[in-house]
Amino acid sequence: MFGVPVEKHGVNSHLRQKGKIAELALGYGGSVGALKAMGAIEMGLSEEELQPLVTSWREANPHVTRFWWDVDAAVKKAVMYKTSVESHGFRFYYQSGMLFIDLPSGRRLAYVKPKIGVNRFGSESVTYEGINLGKWTRLETYGPKITENLVQAVSRDILAYAMKTLRHCFIVGSVHDELIIECSPGVSLQAVCDQMGRTPPWIPGLLLRADGYECQFYKKE
Repeated sequence: MFGVPVEKHGVNSHLRQKGKIAELALGYGGSVGALKAMGAIEMGLSEEELQPLVTSWREANPHVTRFWWDVDAAVKKAVMYKTSVESHGFRFYYQSGMLFIDLPSGRRLAYVKPKIGVNRFGSESVTYEGINLGKWTRLETYGPKITENLVQAVSRDILAYAMKTLRHCFIVGSVHDELIIECSPGVSLQAVCDQMGRTPPWIPGLLLRADGYECQFYKKE
């Protein structure tokens, strides 16, 4: 984003907080409002810094932003023409009053009774039926939001695959992308990491690596 080497402690360390909050808030189409919701103002960023931060993040991540709008176009085409569209390894298709998205793992996401509507900003948008505040209602969505659904779903499948490769271990829990394993001190940490870092056969080419640490009780490293 800033055209300088990444340094946690050093000459560029003052940029770390800006980069971190931008990465958390802007990855799925967020803008100034998302930065504020993440606490950007409370962290010391000024109102004037927020829009340039959004612009810098998007310019530094052109493939991500293109992915948002490729997904948006695929979903709209599938719903509008009740057809099937393939993009970035996903298949988007309308069937029996549902929008389905096939994931690389073979699972699929489903959106109930999708149709083309108008969102709260007056723009064309896909809407579908779902639960909001405990009530069944019509929800609006768009490319970046569906991208978030896809990324989270694929991430879940990758973790589930890792759990299967480590099924001989005593897995007592998971936290986001972490597995918590109870084992004897003689178990090789590197061997566990190597197994967890295996790329699933259904997503060839994905670069994975797992790191780990040992402790007597669960804590953040």
